[in-house]
Amino acid sequence: MDFFSLITLLGGLALFLYGMNVMSDGLAKISGGKMEQILENLTSNPIKAVLLGAGVTAVIQSSSATTVMVVGFVNSGIMKLSQAVGVIMGANIGTTVTSWILSLSGIESSNFVVQLCKPTTFGPVLALVGVILVMFCKNEKKKDIGTILLGFSILMTGMETMSGAVKPLADVPEFTSLLTRFSNPLFGMLAGTLLTAVIQSSSASVGILQALCVTGAVSYNVALPIIMGQNIGTCVTALLSAVGASKNARRAAMVHLYFNIIGTAIFMSLFYFLHLFVDFSFMSQAAGPAGIAVIHSMFNIFATLVLLPFSKGLEKLACLTIRDKKNTQAPAVENQEFLTLDQRFLEKPAFAMEQSRHAASRMAESAQDAFSDALSLLTVYDEAKASFVETTEEKVDRYEDELGTYLVKLNQKDLSSRDSHDLSIMLHCIGDFERISDHAVNILGAARELDQKKLAFSDEALAELSVLCRAVKDIVKTAVTVFEKKDTVLAGKVEPLEEVIDELNQELKKRHVQRLRDEKCTIEMGFILSDIITDLERVADHCSNIAVCILQVQEDSFDTHSYLEQVKSQSNEEFHRIVAKEREQYVLP
Repeated sequence: MDFFSLITLLGGLALFLYGMNVMSDGLAKISGGKMEQILENLTSNPIKAVLLGAGVTAVIQSSSATTVMVVGFVNSGIMKLSQAVGVIMGANIGTTVTSWILSLSGIESSNFVVQLCKPTTFGPVLALVGVILVMFCKNEKKKDIGTILLGFSILMTGMETMSGAVKPLADVPEFTSLLTRFSNPLFGMLAGTLLTAVIQSSSASVGILQALCVTGAVSYNVALPIIMGQNIGTCVTALLSAVGASKNARRAAMVHLYFNIIGTAIFMSLFYFLHLFVDFSFMSQAAGPAGIAVIHSMFNIFATLVLLPFSKGLEKLACLTIRDKKNTQAPAVENQEFLTLDQRFLEKPAFAMEQSRHAASRMAESAQDAFSDALSLLTVYDEAKASFVETTEEKVDRYEDELGTYLVKLNQKDLSSRDSHDLSIMLHCIGDFERISDHAVNILGAARELDQKKLAFSDEALAELSVLCRAVKDIVKTAVTVFEKKDTVLAGKVEPLEEVIDELNQELKKRHVQRLRDEKCTIEMGFILSDIITDLERVADHCSNIAVCILQVQEDSFDTHSYLEQVKSQSNEEFHRIVAKEREQYVLP
């Protein structure tokens, strides 16, 4: 094997790994996070867990990715450790689909139909279709399909290039003698484990082994222990992702390791024991790509069938390895909900976006709850409710910090246009929800002052204020709904209500001044009322910002002032009609 053949081999390997990565990313992107959501909503049925784990892995073409996601689910409390066991077993079965796809490169026949199934025949066609879809289609799903086709074509091209580059090795005695050493089960397992641990993908390492098969020097005696080692090596990815995670998340990674180690030990012990009494003649024969796929599938299905009834045992073994420390407490509820913004999910941007949407909705609803409770304190003060408002405001502040940081990281990933729009909306709106909760605390402060100083608004002032409070409460509720559902029709109704709130605010100030002149109100009460009215006005402004953001992002524009001027112009009869209708709903006594 000369220098140029080595360069060709490395180039083929690079194309192979890159094609696998492109195809996997395309499949994950077109699934839009749905595969991960299926896992998230998993039931405790172990058989269903295995089937779902296998199905999801077959779609996203990576058992490592599935297992890392499972570690993230367990870490964030979305999934229990007992549920994770079945998914991990299923992921090992699902990853064998890749080896069957790669085995197509080993098809040998002069039959026309069989020739059509060879990657060298349909690979260029898929590449051409993929390029057309990526370059000329505007529909994002079609582009993603094109990316998958291109990834597959690059993958198979890399496979063919590697196979062609290693063919001369069949005549190299040193290479043959090196492979003979791997026929020792321990050396073979070690080689497979190290190779997979380095490239972090059992599918890729199996593909490399299938490419080596074209030399004819790889016998089943050599291939079998290497495949066993590859299954163990793929556990490295999950183990690394579990570093710094919760105990149960680390236990999930250990379940993956124990499953493969115990499964390998049982399979190899049984196989080689039978081999002592029954001569498996095929062991000395040269292995082919399809034979590698068969062994890979047989082992993982065998291990799952044997160990699934003992899934509780695997769980206990992981718990014994990673024990509960004395006096350790489970994460507080207020911390648990933030764990869903797990860094591991960033590897699957579509699913990370779903988690971010849920977190943003919880933030919006928390801000709404804090504001609603703060308003109720103006009429009946309750210290327990006041404490809830303060605690909720702190939680909303934390959401702005953690969710904002998470979204900035997510923004660096490859997102669909829908996800990119939603991310922009969240980044613009979380600050407004945080400010709404701040104003809730300000209103709480006014209510607390009234209670401590034993002050009370006059019946007239209280009746007027209740109308304004009702209008602002309604606009907050509408803004939250608009944000969660991205409802552009409902968003168009926020600005007219904000206009009515501004009018109510001005009228309340005028009436307050008149009461001061008539000596029906004190200066001290006036200051408190003015502060409350100002906070209510600011809350309405933030609701307006949220609605405008939803509308502007749809048009890829953020010129807010220009938009509001256009909406409120005299020529916009629809806007003024809605304003008039809203006035009828909020009439001062």
